[in-house]
Amino acid sequence: MNKILISLLLCLILSGVYAQNYKSHKVRNNIPLDSIALSDPFILADSKTNMYYMTGTSGLMWKSKDLRLWNGPYNIVKTDSNSWMGSKPMIWAAEIHSYKGKYYYFATFTNREVHIGIYRGIDIERRASHVLVSDKPDGPYVPMKDSIYLPANKPTLDGTFWVDKDGKPYMVYCYEWLQNWNGTIEKIELKPDLSGTVGDGKVLFRASDSPWSREKDEKGADKPNKVTDGPYLFRTGTGRLGMIWTSWIYDVYTQGVAYSQNGTLDGPWIQENEPITPPNFGHGMLFRDLEGKWLMSVHSHKDINGHYKRIPHLFEVDLSGDKLVVGKPFIP
Repeated sequence: MNKILISLLLCLILSGVYAQNYKSHKVRNNIPLDSIALSDPFILADSKTNMYYMTGTSGLMWKSKDLRLWNGPYNIVKTDSNSWMGSKPMIWAAEIHSYKGKYYYFATFTNREVHIGIYRGIDIERRASHVLVSDKPDGPYVPMKDSIYLPANKPTLDGTFWVDKDGKPYMVYCYEWLQNWNGTIEKIELKPDLSGTVGDGKVLFRASDSPWSREKDEKGADKPNKVTDGPYLFRTGTGRLGMIWTSWIYDVYTQGVAYSQNGTLDGPWIQENEPITPPNFGHGMLFRDLEGKWLMSVHSHKDINGHYKRIPHLFEVDLSGDKLVVGKPFIP
C-alpha cells in the first residue's frame, strides 16, 4: 500500500469522531474560530434567529452571533440505535439546510461494527449519506421515514442539498473511491419532504475527469487522483451552476471547481484547469453572512506526525460574474 493511500486512510480514520451519546463535551464560551479544531466546517447563517450555526465532522454544533467568537460544542443529533447506524455512529461532513420551514441535517454516518466487504485489501465499514430533521436550527435532529437513503453495499459520503431547475430536491454525494477506485460525484432525487430518496443515483462526474488532481501509480507515473470529496453547489451572479469539490495533488489537500454546461445537475460538468483555493485548504461551502456578504468556509489541513489537524477558515468570495472568485482570508 503506497504512502498516499496510507495517508488518506489515516485521514479518514482520524477525522471521524464518535458523536452519538457523548455526555462529556464541555461547552466553552467565546472561543475564536481559529481555536476550534473541526473538519468540514459548514456554517448556517440563520436570519430567523440572527445566529450562525457551525457543524461538520463530529456531528457537534458551535453557535455565534458574529462569526468571531463561538460557544460550544453542543450535542444535537439523535439517531436510532436500532437502525443500520448502530448505537455510536461516526459522523462526518455534516451540513444544515433550511427548507420549507424545517431544518435538515445532511451527514455521513458510519457503523464500524458492520463491514460491507474487502476491496483491494481494504475492509470497508458500513457508511452512507443520510438526512435528519428538526424544527430548530440547533436541533435536536432526528430520523425521518426512510431508514436507508442509499444502497447498503455502496459506501457514500459528504451528501449535500440542491433544488434543481426542475423544482425537485436532490442529494449530491460522493461514491467512495475505496470501493470503486475512481471516486464519483452523484445525484439522487429526494422525496418532496426529504424523508427518503426516489429511484437510483446518477453519476455526474468522476475523479479522473479532473485535470488538476494528481497521484502516482505503482510505477511512479502520474495519473488522476482517485478521491472525490466535499461537493457543494452554487449559482453565480449570471445564473451559472457551479460545484466546488476537493481531492489531492499528490500529498496536498486541494479544492477545485466545475461548472455545468447546461445549468442543471445533469451537466455535462466541465472542470476548471486550476484549483480554486490555496494549497492545503478544502471541503468548502459558501454562505451569505447576516449582512449579505458572500463567504467561503473551508478547513486547513496539516499533517503533524500522522495526526491531521484541521481548523476552520473563512475566505471572501465574489459571485457577481460568471465564475466563482476566491479572495483574501476573511477575519471577522
